[in-house]
Amino acid sequence: MDFLHDLGSFFWTLFWLFALVAYLFALFGVITDLFRDQELAGGWKAVWLLFLFFLPFLTALTYLIVRGRGMAERSRMAAVRQREAVDAYIRDVAGGTAGELAKAKELVDAGALTPEEFDRLKAKVLA
Repeated sequence: MDFLHDLGSFFWTLFWLFALVAYLFALFGVITDLFRDQELAGGWKAVWLLFLFFLPFLTALTYLIVRGRGMAERSRMAAVRQREAVDAYIRDVAGGTAGELAKAKELVDAGALTPEEFDRLKAKVLA
């Protein structure tokens, strides 16, 4: 009987631990979405945060019901902007090295650089 009580207590604690972690994920998701939303005025953000502080569970649940659809859209748009920024950075870095080598090759063809200088510059750019 004592074993069953301990086992039940263990699973009950496990359940509440899972519920706490799930709640924290939802809470941080709401806070992240509040700061990500460009259309919501700062005063309304402050009101939501104030309610999250004093009535956290009820406010998080209300936020998910009222603004849940917009959360997914804002999250998707943030991911798209981040992917575009990474792609632009990669294009810039990759194009930068190739562009420098192309300019150096033009200088060699024009006679402004010797082939040895070009090889040193090429090694420096590729390093």
